[in-house]
Amino acid sequence: MPTPTRGPRPAAPAAVASAETAASQDSALAELAACFPSDFVWGVATSAFQIEGATREGGRGESIWDRFCRQPGAIADGSDGDVACDHYHRLEQDLDLIASLGVGAYRFSISWPRVQPDGSGAWNETGLDFYERLVDGLLARGIAPWPTLNHWDLPQALQDDGGWGALETVNRFVSYARQINRRIGDRCAAIATHNEPWVIAVLGHQQGIFAPGLRRRAMAMQVAHHLLLSHGQALQALRADGCRAALGIVLNLSAVQAASDDAADLAAARLEDARSLRWYCDPLFHGRYPAEVLDELGSDAPWVGPGDMAAIATPMDFLGVNNYSRTVVSAGTPWDPRAQGMPVTDMGWEICPQALTELLLRLRRDYAPQRLLITENGAAFADPLHDGQVHDDDRVRYLHGHIRAVAEANRQGAEVGGYMAWSLMDNFEWASGYAKRFGLVHVDYATQRRTPKRSALWYRSLLQAWRAAPRQGRG
Repeated sequence: MPTPTRGPRPAAPAAVASAETAASQDSALAELAACFPSDFVWGVATSAFQIEGATREGGRGESIWDRFCRQPGAIADGSDGDVACDHYHRLEQDLDLIASLGVGAYRFSISWPRVQPDGSGAWNETGLDFYERLVDGLLARGIAPWPTLNHWDLPQALQDDGGWGALETVNRFVSYARQINRRIGDRCAAIATHNEPWVIAVLGHQQGIFAPGLRRRAMAMQVAHHLLLSHGQALQALRADGCRAALGIVLNLSAVQAASDDAADLAAARLEDARSLRWYCDPLFHGRYPAEVLDELGSDAPWVGPGDMAAIATPMDFLGVNNYSRTVVSAGTPWDPRAQGMPVTDMGWEICPQALTELLLRLRRDYAPQRLLITENGAAFADPLHDGQVHDDDRVRYLHGHIRAVAEANRQGAEVGGYMAWSLMDNFEWASGYAKRFGLVHVDYATQRRTPKRSALWYRSLLQAWRAAPRQGRG
């Protein structure tokens, strides 16, 4: 009698397979959660212009992004921030949404033209009251407020007088920072001066693809200097005023790597690292600009006044890091991750979580910030809504990989103290308009209905596992 052949193993009943999958996911979450100490800060982040809407209500003045959106071809889908996510009118609903995720912190930005329409002169009480209600609403829900003073939406009136290219804007920013501190500083965990000064300087003043849409390298470098100078002077003024919140800045940083071991690629990568990372970190922590960039700029280098560098290097309480991908540099044909078979997000950005570990270790080694946090990390995907649900498994994998990269950096000594996912909800994605979705929560812009995606549920489960994790060995 022939020996019977062994056929394929019968499939497990659906209920059993589902239970096994759930158990495996729970185990992975518990393992990841246990990597972080009990005082780790978990949060979500947004910015004013991207979600608030109500651009012509409540006494708000015009911002440079209002003006930029009206330029033909400036925004990919021809949209603007006039309504956005209507957060201004849906504040209580959105505060409940934030609380439902179980986060301990919410990073948001204050619209300067909403609280001071012209960037100088009279303050707008209606606008200031909005942010007081936001802060008090967060505290009532057990969530720490983390405001950013400047997330790109400079009052247009200041731009008309020279914007960040004018030294007077530095003075105006310091006055603005002091007023915000007087109104909400006593209730905030931390205050960041600027979000991503590189974007304002390079994309806004050199490449012209962001507001205010200028293309002048010398102006861009002066803007970068004035942003850093206003940061340092604001820190000094806030501390003199007795500000109790932690004070810092948020930079967009990435690990810069050469496309090959070719000498030209290596040299190009070193220069790009100096332009993008060291141009901001070196003055903030070491009181100087990279010599190789100053040499390259020549007459386009910024004018630096007496005492400027010492002010910029005013000690900070924290450095916020916004990171989405790595930067790969080639001296020849630009490096394309898709052509190399690398996974990318809907923005075309490579998914490379191990580069975040490398970046965090480098920041700790070269700059030793007092406190280091991830203030933005996330990914855009298409995120179609089907039967009232968004199964954004790609985003779940992205978040899991990058949070694990933070854990690995900490294991090697980076001492990262927090992680904030970008973004709470889909929103106006600057020059991309509404086509790119970064949110943990889906927004139907026609109805303003909010629908938590699978990633939101995953993030909430991670935080639940973190709270339940045994404290032994958690720092």
